[in-house]
Amino acid sequence: MSGPAARSGGRRARDVVVTGIGFCLPGDRGPVFTADDLWNVAARGASCLMKDDVYYGSVDLSDAMFDERLPDVPPFFSRHYTAAHRFGLVSLAEACADAELSPRSGDLADAAILVGRGGVDANIDSYLAVLRADPESIPAADAMELFVAAEQAVSPSDVALVQGALTRSRGPNFTVSCGCASSAVQIGNARRMIADGEVDVAVVTGVDVFSIKLIRNIQRLLRGAQNTYDAIRSDDMPALLPSFDSLMRPYDRRADCINHGEGSVTVVMESREHASRRDARLYGQVLAQATTRDGLANPLACDDSGSELVAAVRRCLGDRWDIGQVPYIHGGSDGNVVVTAFEANAVRELYGSAAHDLLMSSQEGCFGHNGAPAGCLGVALTLLMMRHGEVCPTANCEQPADNLTFDPVPGVRTRSLDFDYALSFNYQVGGVKSAILLGSPDV
Repeated sequence: MSGPAARSGGRRARDVVVTGIGFCLPGDRGPVFTADDLWNVAARGASCLMKDDVYYGSVDLSDAMFDERLPDVPPFFSRHYTAAHRFGLVSLAEACADAELSPRSGDLADAAILVGRGGVDANIDSYLAVLRADPESIPAADAMELFVAAEQAVSPSDVALVQGALTRSRGPNFTVSCGCASSAVQIGNARRMIADGEVDVAVVTGVDVFSIKLIRNIQRLLRGAQNTYDAIRSDDMPALLPSFDSLMRPYDRRADCINHGEGSVTVVMESREHASRRDARLYGQVLAQATTRDGLANPLACDDSGSELVAAVRRCLGDRWDIGQVPYIHGGSDGNVVVTAFEANAVRELYGSAAHDLLMSSQEGCFGHNGAPAGCLGVALTLLMMRHGEVCPTANCEQPADNLTFDPVPGVRTRSLDFDYALSFNYQVGGVKSAILLGSPDV
């Protein structure tokens, strides 16, 4: 299905609009919760990454912040919530408030509640607690507490479980795990459900937590591996994996690392008819989404030619749209030079001689590489840029790399651009590529 003109079951597919966005992300002045909070960070290219041996983006969500947004969650369940539960519920509450939909009033009773998860770090403590418990000696009350914690938190579907309970939805409720493309894939699933008439409303959340202890230990392991590698490396051999202890700089000639972050982003999507009936504000449209893979035998590799990213874009465009209508792309670069290489090659293939006029920026340097939220974050940020008529700079990019085929919008100021179409890219280790085609509300 390439766009609104596609047909399903003999009927015209319905337009799919975005009516609410909510966040629980790192901020430089407290957590990012609202569209205004997000814009205030991204428009300045501000980095919310703090260094404690390694750079990391922490949300620092307090109990008071959580209780303010979710005052009615039963303590019997909430005291067993992991950080992923809490982040996901907060971003959902913020997105629903933004869309003027009330879970308490039953506004989401028939909605699809979809979640993307890439990591399992938030689940480990609950899993190990049950694994290590002695059934012969543990008191019955403690056993019940362990059971509730485990049922809520030992699988990657944990956030969908508690969001479904909060919204009391009777609609589709499931999790997709596709690494850093997880919520992007769920955006595509939600668009198809709404376009086909299966649901009127879909709420999509991407949420992940990366253990800072794990990242620090990986850093120590890499230092040892680097020393061994350097001792045997010849001039024609590439450098080993980059470190995590310098600042990530997507599209910059000094890019040599990835910094992680944590948090959650939620996007509310509706059919245009449903949104119109309740006079909802529209951020824009989700026109198409496509996922491809490079087809390599190596499960950790990717093809730096960018050919499958090109294929994903062309699948989104179909025969309704042309790449010349798309003057901005929200890039998926996390500071990895391999990602930058295949993005640059894909842009060259798609745009030809017009590539140098394309604006393509990444805000991963603002919040850290947070995994599953990236797809929803790309949609939300791109639609905000479209609405403001300004493109946010690539955070921490000051000296653009020589091999770029596009303008990465370096610096700390937005760039004026009046545009109605955009693409947003996301990737998973192993060569998975996702492209989402977005439009302004009335194109």
